[in-house]
Amino acid sequence: MAPDHAPPDMAADDVPLNTVDALVQLSFLVNRVLAEVGAEKEMSVIQVRLLGVLRGRTAGMLELAAVLGLDKSSMTGLVTRAEKRGLVQRSPSPHDGRAVLASLTDKGKDLADWGTAEVGRRIAALTDGLTASERERLTELASSVVLTHR
Repeated sequence: MAPDHAPPDMAADDVPLNTVDALVQLSFLVNRVLAEVGAEKEMSVIQVRLLGVLRGRTAGMLELAAVLGLDKSSMTGLVTRAEKRGLVQRSPSPHDGRAVLASLTDKGKDLADWGTAEVGRRIAALTDGLTASERERLTELASSVVLTHR
């Protein structure tokens, strides 16, 4: 959280954030974008994330659960709801008779493509106040953090 007091020439809202607060506040902004885009298509943030993860690939349920941070039963419910909406399809794994793979249907691909473009546009707008050099540096730093924790 921001320091308790600001220098005399700075309003409380103008106090620079520390690294933790800056990253947390940035995650709030990004999650708000995901929620707003999802709401336009009556989807939750986790449903938006599912379509994003499955964009261009097929994945096993355990892999999806790990990426999305869900337990097996929550993952199953999420895929079932997406399947009922015609966005996702399940198929047996060719390598493991017990495993199930999930992939996007054509309707799911169309929605994922729309969501990718819309989320991209709105998140890019968050950096409108930055110079090209600052945006490049932000991308480098954020990529470094993300890649370190994959």
